[in-house]
Amino acid sequence: MQMTDFLGLLGGLALFLYGMQMMSSGLEAAAGSRMKLILERLTANRFLGVLVGTLITAVIQSSSATTVMVVGFVNAGMMTLGQAVWIIMGANIGTTVTGLLIALDVGELAPLFAFVGVALVVFVKRPQLQHIGQILAGLGVLFIGMDMMSSAMSPLRESEAFINLMSTFSNPLLGILAGAGFTAVIQSSSASVGILQTLANSGVIPLSSAVFVLFGQNIGTCITAVLASIGTSRSAKRTTIIHLMFNVIGTIIFTILFMLFPIAHVIDGTIVLPDSLGQSISAMMPTSPAAQIALTHTCFNIITTILLLPLGNYLAMAATKILPERPEDRDGQMHLEYLTPVQISSKDGGLGVSAIYVDQLQHELRRMMIMAQENVEASFHSVLNRSVDQLERVEEVEEYLDFLNKEISLHVSKLITYETNEQASAVVSGFFTISGNIERIGDHANNLAGYTKKLLSRNITFSDAAIGEITAMRDICEEGINQLLDEHAGTQSWLSEVSALEQKIDDMRRDFRRNHLARMKDGTCSEEACIIYAELLTDFERIGDHVLNIAEELAKVKEHI
Repeated sequence: MQMTDFLGLLGGLALFLYGMQMMSSGLEAAAGSRMKLILERLTANRFLGVLVGTLITAVIQSSSATTVMVVGFVNAGMMTLGQAVWIIMGANIGTTVTGLLIALDVGELAPLFAFVGVALVVFVKRPQLQHIGQILAGLGVLFIGMDMMSSAMSPLRESEAFINLMSTFSNPLLGILAGAGFTAVIQSSSASVGILQTLANSGVIPLSSAVFVLFGQNIGTCITAVLASIGTSRSAKRTTIIHLMFNVIGTIIFTILFMLFPIAHVIDGTIVLPDSLGQSISAMMPTSPAAQIALTHTCFNIITTILLLPLGNYLAMAATKILPERPEDRDGQMHLEYLTPVQISSKDGGLGVSAIYVDQLQHELRRMMIMAQENVEASFHSVLNRSVDQLERVEEVEEYLDFLNKEISLHVSKLITYETNEQASAVVSGFFTISGNIERIGDHANNLAGYTKKLLSRNITFSDAAIGEITAMRDICEEGINQLLDEHAGTQSWLSEVSALEQKIDDMRRDFRRNHLARMKDGTCSEEACIIYAELLTDFERIGDHVLNIAEELAKVKEHI
């Protein structure tokens, strides 16, 4: 193999991988948050779950992205482990679409695809058409890269050393290890299968060896989900175990079948079977090596799914046995309950990650809001009852809210860097604003609780009228936060109600300040009590402002989800 051939191989590989990344990113951007909605709503029935997993993966052409989304949904508590099984099975079927496209051998049209795609990206301003252009350009670049690799590898058919190397893959174990290792490195079974098809088309690897490499590639694709599960809940980690078990079981079954009934050898013509059997098998199989690999890949995943479909619940049970629950995990430590450190890289463009984060953020922010609600209630209780029994808890929760706001901000800033979908980006930005406002509600609740110490240390008491007004403040603050947790949050009618509530808080503050000044004049309220009461009114009004800010952001988010 000459240096020019080697450089051509590297260039073709680069174009192939980049074209696949372009195509996948364009598909993900065009699909937007709809993938998330479909996965979330249509997973109760096992057959529907498999179908949904197949369709979603066929659209984004990445079983890894679908599995990563499922890991995130399980971790967020939006999907049970039992539901995740069916999506994973479907994802394995959907990932075969790329190989089938390659098997169609439309390489001669590749320059046309690339030209039309680039023209749409460069000259058209409409985002949806630009995404379609990115898909077409990626498809064109992918086939151009395949053609370059095929041309560069053609001389290897005459290389005795390379032929000997490829022949070692006829050993099932070596072939499986090679396929698993290569796919784990590039983290894309679609890409590795495409490269294997190119090798087969060039005649440098026979189908009898390629099938074992193909089986290993199905195992290697699990590495992305394994990486995505780092730092997640144990349920999410079990999802990756199910994904791994599915492909390992399928590999074992098909390796045994191909060793007992060597169909691949019949096609290669290296083994003699009864003429009738050999001819019938040959008649059923396509003549193109790439098509033969695509068909084998598709059969592998469909047949494995059919065999394991009745056993899906047992796979979930087995994963739970392998990774049992540990109640002591993260006890007493500040942590993100739902938001997980999903792996994002510039290589895959954060494919599918925004869909996970939208749901995880919703759950994490709801948890954060409930904590803020708890602090507001406890702080008013402390002031009204001159009690310090909840002050320590209020301070602990306030620290927790600060921690959550910081962690959410870090996650959002990382996600925004890679997000390609404008609507998803707007949603995530809205959640960032909501997190900051919840944290500020916690600050004001902490201020309210802090007034209790002054009341006790200086033996200050409020008048009955002031206590009545503080009770009214507590009630309307709790009503405002309850509105934010309402199941109808985000609708325009709901926003109008919250806006009216915030206006009522402003009116109450104005009226209470007027009453406060009157009490100061007639001496009903002590000077020190008046100062604390004025500060309390300020925090009361600020809580109302932040409630309205959150409501407005929720309404904007609702428009994009």
